[in-house]
Amino acid sequence: MLNRTMRPMIASLLTAISLLAFTVIGQAGDIVIPKEEATRIGELIFYNECAGDEALLTSWNQGESFPSLGIGHFIWYPAGVSGPYKESFPELIRFIDTSGIDIPAWLEKAIEHGAPWPSRKTFLNAQDSQQMQELRVLLSQTMPIQTEFMIRRLHRSLPRMLAATPQTEQEHLRQQFDRIAATPMGYYALVDYVNFKGEGAHSTERYQGQGWGLLQVLQSMHGQEAGDHALTEFADAALAVLSRRIQLAPPKRHEERWLSGWTTRVNTYRPGGSR
Repeated sequence: MLNRTMRPMIASLLTAISLLAFTVIGQAGDIVIPKEEATRIGELIFYNECAGDEALLTSWNQGESFPSLGIGHFIWYPAGVSGPYKESFPELIRFIDTSGIDIPAWLEKAIEHGAPWPSRKTFLNAQDSQQMQELRVLLSQTMPIQTEFMIRRLHRSLPRMLAATPQTEQEHLRQQFDRIAATPMGYYALVDYVNFKGEGAHSTERYQGQGWGLLQVLQSMHGQEAGDHALTEFADAALAVLSRRIQLAPPKRHEERWLSGWTTRVNTYRPGGSR
């Protein structure tokens, strides 16, 4: 943890830097996203997840066993609860902490044990509590850092997806990833989808052996054209993968209720859809 007397100065500096451009360095090279595009990515994901409403930075969807927090609705399982989906909120808070931002003391403690609300009912009843207000303030003031966190997650996802892919198919996967990334607002489509439905590399995120993450979307793409053709194919492939997920999901989950919203979101990946 950083010395708290140093945090305000460091936070101001790092936030200013994050607004200039995002550069992520890793095994597959650099991701450099100009300020305008990075800002737009964060705005679009905030709208996708929270309808642009700061009150929805702290949400718990009906039928889920966890709250969804921040502009990316990052998952945080309650203490003693686990599930098939990858938990990301604790990692986000640690990332925010290393950026020099003050983390409320109760949150620093809770992040080591799990979300302090054991159920959706207790979470909703706590919406006006001091803890929830402090959490919303933190999340509303760190949107650029949350955007950087999601961009970094995308970059880390490529080696993981390659590792989960047979060697004979890895070059195809990389080509499809690069094909989307080279398209204007292509990084938005990639960042949003991996935040929305994951990498697809985790064995627990499967229905009847079939995943629905970015890996599965890229695997189902076969075109070579760049630009608008790439974005159109990506959106079509994403909808096909999500439709398959709904067909294979346990009937009691009634995932068909989400298809309309998922379709609206994926259509923002199409040429002009995110403008």
